[in-house]
Amino acid sequence: MANAISANRAELIAIANSVASEKMIDKAIVIEAMEDAIQRAARARYGAENDIRAKLDPETGDLRLWRVVEVVELVEDYFKQVDLKAGQKLKKDAVIGDFIVDPLPAIDLGRIDAQSAKQVIFQKVRDAERERQHEEFKDRVGEIITGVVKSVEFGHVVVNLGRAEGVIRRDQQIPREVVRVGDRIRSVVLNVRRENRGPQIFLSRAHPEFMKKLFAQEVPEIYDGVITIMAAARDPGSRAKIGVISRDSSIDPVGACVGMKGSRVQAVVQEMQGEKIDIIPWSEDTATFVVNALQPAQVSRVVIDEEEERIEVVVPDDQLSLAIGRRGQNVRLASQLTGKAIDIMTEADASEKRQKEFVSRSELFQNELDVDETLSQLLVAEGFGELEEVAYVEIDELAAIEGFDDELAGELQNRALEALERREAAAREERKAMGVEDALAEIPHLTEAMLVTLGKAGIKTLDDLADLATDELVQKKRVDQRRRKSDSGAEDKGGILAAYGLSDEQGNEIIMAARAHWFEDEEA
Repeated sequence: MANAISANRAELIAIANSVASEKMIDKAIVIEAMEDAIQRAARARYGAENDIRAKLDPETGDLRLWRVVEVVELVEDYFKQVDLKAGQKLKKDAVIGDFIVDPLPAIDLGRIDAQSAKQVIFQKVRDAERERQHEEFKDRVGEIITGVVKSVEFGHVVVNLGRAEGVIRRDQQIPREVVRVGDRIRSVVLNVRRENRGPQIFLSRAHPEFMKKLFAQEVPEIYDGVITIMAAARDPGSRAKIGVISRDSSIDPVGACVGMKGSRVQAVVQEMQGEKIDIIPWSEDTATFVVNALQPAQVSRVVIDEEEERIEVVVPDDQLSLAIGRRGQNVRLASQLTGKAIDIMTEADASEKRQKEFVSRSELFQNELDVDETLSQLLVAEGFGELEEVAYVEIDELAAIEGFDDELAGELQNRALEALERREAAAREERKAMGVEDALAEIPHLTEAMLVTLGKAGIKTLDDLADLATDELVQKKRVDQRRRKSDSGAEDKGGILAAYGLSDEQGNEIIMAARAHWFEDEEA
């Protein structure tokens, strides 16, 4: 009998060692799973109401089994409590409130108990293995990893990574790339999520990060940090652009990435299924970088609108199609690279646009300032485009215009201020007609024109305004190469007051001022 028990103990430890080694998890976790399984089997034997504990020696395999009971004056739970007399039989110096160990004889696991124990151990080991996989791969996001294609299911590629599996979803694959079961494949770890069925490892071959990591493998200067890839954009399987900068003035970043006779860039191109790559010198100056990003097209002029985060690029007539690229690819990639929307127009288009702006601004000054066409055109030619600019500019700047004097400059400013007051009065009437509360007009930074815009959006009371988040109120419209859509499918228009150029700080002040009455009500 002793031999049988020792053999059984040796077998338990051997199983624990084997499972820990095979699954690459801590042996202590397997031992704990075995103890848990034995505890469940013992509760099934002695009664589930008992507080039964098991301890398995990880070296010898010795098994100790006991139940824990509490010494109390009046026994209410006969499974977990004993009176003082019974407690002192188990432990001589027991007192009320002690927890006493009551040894139990070792149990012989029956067929059903053994099967149940096996399930518990498998579950615990599986959970531990999933946790190990998550811990191992969560820190590898952004790394390139090599695996073997296990299967292709509904267009998604399942990749065996050795001790785990990853998936390359259809939208993260290079279009028209043929992948077969058994192929070795490289991809970048995009995301690792903990889910009920185990960690989900999402891989990508279409993400710009994949291209950046490939360049880091092929170009030692990037790996060493001498050259940095500042921006990257891809149209997977077709064309890509990267912006590079060198920390060492003696090293040409573009030449280093291209390599001798194009050897370095060609290695990356082959891995990306022939995707053409434009390597562009990065510049802190946005205009310079945009000109570089639109290569091979030549650019005549760049106008940057910081508020709208748009860039207007003027090109010669014969360069228009080259700048836009096939199906808009060149300008789309340049837009991704710079992070701003790019509008391409020819010299003729730009000239026509400037002419229309000139005429509309001249008419504005003629009508609002009650001046003749010559004077209004002179103001526009000097760079004035809005009434506010005329009303609040230093009077010396107006008087310095050729043909102007202090008297004329003063008169123009007075007329501009009067015109702005008329606008404000008209907006106030419109706002009141909409039913927008006067209380909103007391909030800092809000003009009557803004209140009209709020009214059109259904914001008419302090509570309406207080319910908004700052970004819903002032967030600038973000236009990118994919024309970001909202959940309803409409193009994102930004915050309600995005057109007025309010900062996030001003937006916060507006929202907090609108919420002030909530706190006053609470105090009252």
